[in-house]
Amino acid sequence: MNVSFFIARRYLFSKKSHNAINIISMVSVCGVVVATIALICALSVFNGFNDLVASMFSSFDPDLKVTPKTGKVFQPFHEIDKLKEVPDIISISEVVQDYALIQYRDRQVIGMVKGVDENYKHLTRIDSVLVDGEFVLADEITPYATLGIGLAAALGVNAGFTSPLELYAPKRDENVNLANPATSFNLEYAYIGAVFRINQQVYDEEYAIVPLSSARNLFTYEDEVSALEIKLREGANVDAVKKTIRTLLGDQFDIKNRFEQQEASFKMMQIEKWMTFLILCFILAIALFNVIGSLSMLMIEKQKDVITLRNLGANDSLIRRIFLFEGWMISGFGAVIGILTGLVLCLLQQELGLIKMGAEGAFVIDSYPVRVSFNDVFVVLITVLSIGFLAAWYPVYRLGNRWLS
Repeated sequence: MNVSFFIARRYLFSKKSHNAINIISMVSVCGVVVATIALICALSVFNGFNDLVASMFSSFDPDLKVTPKTGKVFQPFHEIDKLKEVPDIISISEVVQDYALIQYRDRQVIGMVKGVDENYKHLTRIDSVLVDGEFVLADEITPYATLGIGLAAALGVNAGFTSPLELYAPKRDENVNLANPATSFNLEYAYIGAVFRINQQVYDEEYAIVPLSSARNLFTYEDEVSALEIKLREGANVDAVKKTIRTLLGDQFDIKNRFEQQEASFKMMQIEKWMTFLILCFILAIALFNVIGSLSMLMIEKQKDVITLRNLGANDSLIRRIFLFEGWMISGFGAVIGILTGLVLCLLQQELGLIKMGAEGAFVIDSYPVRVSFNDVFVVLITVLSIGFLAAWYPVYRLGNRWLS
């Protein structure tokens, strides 16, 4: 066994002559434990919220989405033929979307009108987020619109209303008629078939899903599309398929997975997560200042032991390593206990939902979501040990020149 580690372990667990050193050492360990628990739990809760948001978007966003890099639309015929050659693709939906004026009687809202074909219902889990009505694009004579719950509330409508929505968009190929501006707009009608809720403002407050033909008539398109939305077979490697599609279609298209389609939202969550991590690391560093006091007092107390060790042939390097190991063990034991306790707390929260978010039914979920990532556990362990090493290094190599020489 390493001599310096063996002596440091004896110093840590043996009874000191001054009880204050024991108390400061225990306070140091407890501070590390609490800060480590906070790090594990905070990062796991952020992971849980990240998964929750991803599951919400998955009800609306496709596995992959192909959009043009330049311009708003493109003709998709050759691209669809190429995509059909990819074995992992099981469904492709043509989409035309743009902003339009949506009116119901005396209420008007600017919203995103998304025209989709019949493949769309196989592409996403739109049926799972409906709060009223049934998802249908059209019957033999009537087109239907599926609205976000916020948009429906703003218009004062619900599924099954007998009057249709009026959708207005300016004609792309005509100048505005100042004498009669109404003639410069295309008008489409759609009855309200269903209302959905994803609990994401970007969709609930703005989106109206209509048949592809209605959207093309509204925005004056013939066979163009704004995007191709793709569903992959279960278990397919999304990144590998994305790379294959990029090779087939070339660089004139953007191919985005679910996370890239909502890049801003997920990036913001990651920024919040790691900013919280940095704040808790700062608290951890403050807690580890106790190590400086504990080691300083221990070095003063063990001066006679240091003299004995020198008489036995110990050099300065070995003596410094003894106290350095002791300081590192304080942070090490605190890190291990904190990580294990944090994992147990996260498991209990995951299984039992001990900490509630508020009144039952007030939020999307009743208790805080949790997902433990072992990458986060590894980062926390390395962080605690690194800060603990620095906290031990300072008294040993700076203040130790006075007491260990």
